[in-house]
Amino acid sequence: MKTTTVSLSNIHIGSGHPLTLIAGPCVVENRDMILQTAERIRTICERHSTPVIFKSSYKKANRTSMSGFISIGMDEALKILQEVKTTFGMPILTDIHTEGEVAAAAQVADVLQIPAFLCRQTDLLIAAGKTGRVVNIKKGQFLAPQDIQHPIEKVASTGNTNILVTERGTSFGYHNLVVDMRGLVMMRKFGYPVVLDATHSVQLPSGESGRSGGQPEFIFPLSRAGAAVGIDALFVETHPEPAKALSDAASQLPLDQLETLLRQVLPIHATVNATV
Repeated sequence: MKTTTVSLSNIHIGSGHPLTLIAGPCVVENRDMILQTAERIRTICERHSTPVIFKSSYKKANRTSMSGFISIGMDEALKILQEVKTTFGMPILTDIHTEGEVAAAAQVADVLQIPAFLCRQTDLLIAAGKTGRVVNIKKGQFLAPQDIQHPIEKVASTGNTNILVTERGTSFGYHNLVVDMRGLVMMRKFGYPVVLDATHSVQLPSGESGRSGGQPEFIFPLSRAGAAVGIDALFVETHPEPAKALSDAASQLPLDQLETLLRQVLPIHATVNATV
């Protein structure tokens, strides 16, 4: 099933276009790590002629426990993301959590992301839509694929149809997520580009005594499977040293494995995309 094209900068996401990579560390931890990671991601993607959007959150409002890292400060984190954008020419994707954050985030971010747990928050979706920025709606772990229609309609009601929808796994019992690949097909019927979040999908939510665990060994097979079913973008949180990451340490892809992942996924996507 074909999708419309969502364009930002010189990137076109949708049927008939190359797979777009959305990648970066889960959260802005410090300037040096973010800039070094962004440079490596850009270099890898240039080598493979892959469009890329840099992802990192200025704040992680959804924490399992009080001890979870939240932010170095919204203003400082957005300043660092702006530096990535200016220095490396990559569009920026970041999460928003409340209507009060939208205006400041939209000054820097090209893509405003609605976190999965907030995908039914009407005021937040409408505020994001009104900015005119691309809005990436992450399907909640509690939502059926067909139900993504309603968050889409909320954003589109503002006149903004620059919308992406992301699969990030569905709750399956306690502390577990599964990806129903049929859901990618179901979400495509609404006509918007579909993204597979291959790293949050391997989380074990709250599975490690106050923080989320993960099964990163499944990032590669899920990414290959998603490309085979049909996706328009692949979302991968990646970190130079995931074990030392301040957020989602158990599910981020080691940065030195990113190029291997692209080598496996890009040919699959190209084959499927040529027949859509």
